[in-house]
Amino acid sequence: MTMTPPATVLIQDPSRLEARLREIPAEPGVYLMRDRDDRILYIGKSKKLRTRVRSYFRELQRHSPRIELMVRQVVEIEFIVTDTEAEALALEANLVKQHQPHFNVLLKDDKKYPYLCITWSEDYPRIFITRKRRLDHARDRYYGPYVDTHTLRSTLHLVKRIFPLRQRPQPLFKDRPCLNYDIGRCPGVCQQLISPEEYRKTVQKVAMVFQGRSSELVDSLTQQMEQAAEALNFELAAKLRDQIAALKSLNAEQKVALPDDTVSRDAIALASNGEYACIQLFQIRAGRLVGRLGFVAEVPAAPVSVTPQDTASGGIEIPAPPYPPGDANPGQTVSPEAGMILQRVLEEHYQTVDPVEIPAEILVQHELPETDLLAAYLSERKGRKVTIVAPQRQTKAELLEMVERNAAYELERTQKTHDRTLQALQDLAEVLDLPSLPHRIEGYDISHLQGADAVASQVVFINGLPAKQHYRHYKIRDPNVKAGHSDDFASLAEVIRRRFRKYANRAEPSWSGSRRAGASGHSGRVVSLLSGQAQADLPDLVMIDGGKGQLSAVVAVLRELNLLDDLRVVSLAKQREEIFLPGESLPLTTHPDQPGVQLLRRLRDEAHRFAVSFHRQQRSDRLRRSRLDDIPGLGFYRQKQLLAHFHSIDYIRAANPTQLAAVPGIGPRLAQAIYDYFHPASPE
Repeated sequence: MTMTPPATVLIQDPSRLEARLREIPAEPGVYLMRDRDDRILYIGKSKKLRTRVRSYFRELQRHSPRIELMVRQVVEIEFIVTDTEAEALALEANLVKQHQPHFNVLLKDDKKYPYLCITWSEDYPRIFITRKRRLDHARDRYYGPYVDTHTLRSTLHLVKRIFPLRQRPQPLFKDRPCLNYDIGRCPGVCQQLISPEEYRKTVQKVAMVFQGRSSELVDSLTQQMEQAAEALNFELAAKLRDQIAALKSLNAEQKVALPDDTVSRDAIALASNGEYACIQLFQIRAGRLVGRLGFVAEVPAAPVSVTPQDTASGGIEIPAPPYPPGDANPGQTVSPEAGMILQRVLEEHYQTVDPVEIPAEILVQHELPETDLLAAYLSERKGRKVTIVAPQRQTKAELLEMVERNAAYELERTQKTHDRTLQALQDLAEVLDLPSLPHRIEGYDISHLQGADAVASQVVFINGLPAKQHYRHYKIRDPNVKAGHSDDFASLAEVIRRRFRKYANRAEPSWSGSRRAGASGHSGRVVSLLSGQAQADLPDLVMIDGGKGQLSAVVAVLRELNLLDDLRVVSLAKQREEIFLPGESLPLTTHPDQPGVQLLRRLRDEAHRFAVSFHRQQRSDRLRRSRLDDIPGLGFYRQKQLLAHFHSIDYIRAANPTQLAAVPGIGPRLAQAIYDYFHPASPE
């Protein structure tokens, strides 16, 4: 039974830390680090548990920020001893799948590459593309991340044409299927016209496509087609024939020239610039390139001494390459360090795939520190021998060179994107006279149709890039904002008040020292009393879509909440892309095409897009909504009974309680409620 850990973190109690470390044996096994709430922070494995665990608590400043943050939360360490390293690797994989610790991520989740998700946890699995790998359900499967988004979308579009799948995330009608069912694109999932078992069989065929098993699927469909033809079921045989032809067209990708095109292979290589490593994994099945996956791993700048026998899975501190960033070929990383990255990427990748997806051969750019261990683990999972080789010559080496070139190009593109973003942040900080680069920027916009269905959006950019997990919608609650009467000033004031009112009682600024004179006219430095967590959630910059009027409405609310000194607020007017500051009658002198202004424009456009899409959704829901939905106790089935009996809402309104009660399923009490809804009592 797991005991509740003490409240004090280990690094703050050296005597307890040392005693705990002495209890850990120098044997192979798995270790689990827990926080004060008994949650598992991290699970790792090592050949020598004591040596590896002790390395976490030596010279914290030399760890990466991720590992340092984790170590500062550890209050208890548990361990499980195994007989061999292979057993430790298998146990670690099972425990990580079961508990999904927050810090068990070597790969950087920057929402860059998309995944394809199949929700096997649902009766009728959905298939969709996502950039966030959510692990809410252990049965759901993710394929990727895919480097080529266009190819992924095209493949999914073609798959939905080949196989009858649900085409919409939500049903279009309540009581009947849509046109997709009539033309054979959908089996009628919304009305459950197909059983979950039969639908899952179709989805399993789709999964084979994204597992790189298209040839196996074609063989299976060919056999089914021949059986259907022998049974004189020519309609089914023709349908299977068309599916086979479409799959063969889908698989007509570039053929990779290898000596044995019957062996399934994965080829992995990386390129590094000393800060990040871009990894590319090519999936080759039957001599065809069926998938190109991409990963990004952090490479800490500070070298750390880690011996191969003490290396733990997942939290390794990888020394930086010996060359400065930008020098030489970015792919020329020292083999031992690059091998550590490749080993961990392969471990993380193959732990999340089905055994049938593991190839028979894996080509690696550099020798792995634990090649035999990983090969034995993958062979056990697959049930067949898996070999890992680092070819040095001939065709396989040329294939790896091609993979490495792709990784180098991706690294170069990533670096250019990072440089452009950094330039935009620096320019914006200079334009607005900010003390440092803005980390979190929030943008707000209002959308409505002459006051109807008024909504607002909050979008967030972190380090100059969209952070969609922090986006938020608002429905405007002001009763004065309604159809025929709009008020963007009042709407923005409401949204800003709802967003920041939780900080109102914690923001009593005091003044000391000296600072740049601001719009408030005070001199001195603002000392905010907001907590560290609250400060982290507060934006460094708030951008309002609009001109001086919108900005003034927001400034009034922040002054009322006593937050004006904690938040920097600007507005961006659409017509001339002008930036306005609080208390200033004239806009800043800027050019619409300079990097900082372009960053604000991207933020403004994203806020506008997000607000408009939510407004359209609200308007569409309102137009589809029936007046019968507002009657308490009148569900979907009873609404169908009423409409089938009276044929229209006008006839329902004209009916008396006795006529309403005559409808099957409508009792006297509900009939009276329906009548009272359409005939409300007049006020006295």
